[in-house]
Amino acid sequence: MATQKATPQSQYTETDRLARLTGTATLASDDREHIPVEAPFTGDVLGSIPACTEADVGTAVERADEAQEEWAERPVSERCEIVLEYHDRVLDRQEELLDVLVAESGKARRHAFEEILDVPMTCQYYADNAPDYVATREREGALPGLTETVEHQHPVGVVGLISPWNYPLSLAVSDAIPALLAGNAVVLKPAEETPFTALLAIELFREAGLPEDVFQVVTGSGPELGTPLIDRADYIGFTGSTATGRIVAEQAGANLMKCSMELGGKNPAIVLDNADVERAAEGLIRGAFTNAGQLCISFERVYVHSDVHDAFLEEFVSRARNLRVAAADDYDVEMGSLMSADQLEKVSAHVDDAIAKGATVHTGGQARPDLGPYFYEPTVLTGVTEEMELAAEETFGPVVSIYEFDDEERAIERANDTDYGLNGSVWTEDSERGRAIAKRIEAGTVNVNEAYAAAWASLDAPMGGMKQSGIGRRHGKQGLRRYTEPQTVAEQRWLPMTAPPGVPMEWYAKGMTRAMGLLRRFPVLR
Repeated sequence: MATQKATPQSQYTETDRLARLTGTATLASDDREHIPVEAPFTGDVLGSIPACTEADVGTAVERADEAQEEWAERPVSERCEIVLEYHDRVLDRQEELLDVLVAESGKARRHAFEEILDVPMTCQYYADNAPDYVATREREGALPGLTETVEHQHPVGVVGLISPWNYPLSLAVSDAIPALLAGNAVVLKPAEETPFTALLAIELFREAGLPEDVFQVVTGSGPELGTPLIDRADYIGFTGSTATGRIVAEQAGANLMKCSMELGGKNPAIVLDNADVERAAEGLIRGAFTNAGQLCISFERVYVHSDVHDAFLEEFVSRARNLRVAAADDYDVEMGSLMSADQLEKVSAHVDDAIAKGATVHTGGQARPDLGPYFYEPTVLTGVTEEMELAAEETFGPVVSIYEFDDEERAIERANDTDYGLNGSVWTEDSERGRAIAKRIEAGTVNVNEAYAAAWASLDAPMGGMKQSGIGRRHGKQGLRRYTEPQTVAEQRWLPMTAPPGVPMEWYAKGMTRAMGLLRRFPVLR
């Protein structure tokens, strides 16, 4: 494994610089209790954020609610113009965003850049399509010529978003964009570990012309702020662990409120007998070790046909061993740090348990404190069995288990043998065969000859999880319509929806029966 030792860099220790970049210089003088924000590369404190309270959540939702009505009354074209202006500002100010992203998340700059790309792509897609998605549409009436029916899309009101630390830009802002375009206001609770990226991103939104109160932020811990946000918002969107998702869903259900959640994954990849081994190994290296494996749609299980197993394992292990891992803020670094001591502890425990129970380590398997406090080597295991913790539990780190198979049907069964269903991947030189197998994988997105980027970046298609990996979908029409309340308005003309005055009900019933028969035989009449 190619590694570099951590070197002190000013952007990871200068609180004032972060405050300037994020527009949060006033945070230091706030009289609330403060939560320190740590730099994963060094363990140093970057700065601190106010520990907001339930009262702060109430104030934020109230201000957002007051601003939402005026925002919704603006033509959707004006809302789109602001989003497109934001698109340009994100690209123009990407170096500042990247500095903050890398500093507080510990990810490699190349992986932070994926978040930079995601935001303007989302802006462009929804600015192009929002006018159509929210437009009032004529619908087929109950009685041809007698009933005129239309469908309206109303904003839900105030959307509460709870975003995680692993993708602090994408998962904070890209979910907010369709909500805003649908005419909603947003109150965001970013992860307390990575708040500065979200704060800078929202500052750019305001510079682009978004009214300040339309997009509110409350900083602090999830247990403290999650419940009051769910109680006060009109809709809740959550991205995080399945365990926390159950709590959010229970609270949302008690309030009979709409919600959507993207949760955990134990994602499988299948490498078929006719796969291009080098292509598959290269793609799954990215799929497994992007953001040090701290990606809900990354891969922890790879099933490889026996015909190519040895060649794939050799190629994959070689690539993993030679990844450039470092605490350095440049594009040459191929993997950064884990996020925290808790993440390091979980990854170490999973690997140590597997080794103790007989798994073979082909590369990695060790923490790297010489690089930084939370670094862990890219790790490849074989011989993983069901009694090992990492066999079924989500590790959420740079750890991959390789399994050999002979029977394609058995491989599909093993891929689906999980409580999760977020993402999958199939590798083959036969596209038709690959797509057929992909359809049988029980996951919300499945990529053929790619790890995750093809499905994620196909913004016109829905993205989300099956089984315990989530509820609802982001992206596509569903990604915006989830933030709306559909309303049907129907006008009945001339004749009523019952027997006309003076017509016996029996005659009416016979007449309607004949009409139904005609409509069945002659659809053009409908």
